[in-house]
Amino acid sequence: MSKPHGPVHDEVEQLLLNARLRDELEPYCDESITRLSGGLPTAVENEYLASMLAWEMAPVVPIYQWFEPELHPPAIELLDDDQLRAVLRETVDKLFEKQIVLDHTDHLSDRELYCVILRDILPSSEKKIDRTKRYLRWDCSDWGDESLIWLRYYATDAERREWARHTGRLLPKREAPPFPRRLPAAPR
Repeated sequence: MSKPHGPVHDEVEQLLLNARLRDELEPYCDESITRLSGGLPTAVENEYLASMLAWEMAPVVPIYQWFEPELHPPAIELLDDDQLRAVLRETVDKLFEKQIVLDHTDHLSDRELYCVILRDILPSSEKKIDRTKRYLRWDCSDWGDESLIWLRYYATDAERREWARHTGRLLPKREAPPFPRRLPAAPR
């Protein structure tokens, strides 16, 4: 006997999946689930519910443990400039394989960026989920002592104006980032 198929069967399967996902999400239930009623096609809603369930059930572990074997790049003191450049590229590529992208890095030298990766990113405990469509974006513009890096190097004119209007503070001088680089990026 063959399995029934077609639009009606597919919709029934989607409705059954929807019920199962909602049951599994019940312990984590909040207003984000209850607001999902009737506005989306069932298949799209199921995709959203499945991503919520994956988020809720994902373990929180340091990023260096997302790798097999664990990712422990060499200490910066052990690397000359050429070695550093190669290890930095390899490390950034490995992060990208786990769908971790680094944004706003062009104000950092290679050594500074490598330090951010070693001290801030790799030990950071984050939800380890199957990121089939989503990327973990690490904004490097708030690294260091200077709090206005993003405004100086990366903000659009409209974002700069809005920030000045909202804060009543003077804008920092706009500058071109001193270390332009091409890193892997999440699809837009």
